[in-house]
Amino acid sequence: MGIRTEDFISIRGLYADNLEAAYQVLEINSASTDDEVKKAYRKMAVKYHPDKVAYLGEEIKAQANEKFQKFNEAYEKIKKARGMN
Repeated sequence: MGIRTEDFISIRGLYADNLEAAYQVLEINSASTDDEVKKAYRKMAVKYHPDKVAYLGEEIKAQANEKFQKFNEAYEKIKKARGMN
């Protein structure tokens, strides 16, 4: 399909509701440091920010907003589990 393995695993993780899936969404693992978690979140936020596809129309922007929200949820789940601020 022409999709990177990391992207596939990340997207698949969007549809699971557990801590391991949250790590997969950010393309990291549970052994990552807190700084690596933050860095991974920032990388994904830049990569998938809805403003990057706003010119493609409302439907695409809505899908991007949904995906972006899932990244935020994954990050919050990891932060809560680790006691991060």
